[in-house]
Amino acid sequence: MATKIFSQEDADISKISITSSRKTIYKDIDLSFTANNIGNVFKKTETAAVKQAVKNILTSNRFDKPFDPDFGVDLRSYLFELADENTAGELIERIKSTIEAYEPRAIIRKIDVKSEISKNSLTILLKFQVRNTDQTVSFETTVSRLR
Repeated sequence: MATKIFSQEDADISKISITSSRKTIYKDIDLSFTANNIGNVFKKTETAAVKQAVKNILTSNRFDKPFDPDFGVDLRSYLFELADENTAGELIERIKSTIEAYEPRAIIRKIDVKSEISKNSLTILLKFQVRNTDQTVSFETTVSRLR
């Protein structure tokens, strides 16, 4: 039985690569859970959604997410560590590995951890690029003991 060929492309379909250029839009719900005018929860899109996700990962502690104890950077555990260069290097590796594992939409460009030994605090500056865009986002937070 002969196979009907409808077009030249159908003649040898196994040798033709099919590509699509579908733009991915990153969307998340706003974690403040505020409602808009019609009662729906606000959405965060594109860069704002990725920044919210990275912030959530940085501020989450171990065992905050059930059944996934490795989620989160666990900054709280560094509160009573000595604020020195070893702690800063350890924290940089923890941030990098956690964001690479849990947020594939972010490409880390730079992580700076500045330690202030006299105040026993660490200041974290994270710069990342949102995948499929040319936008670079920076996020800064400080971890310090109250007493």
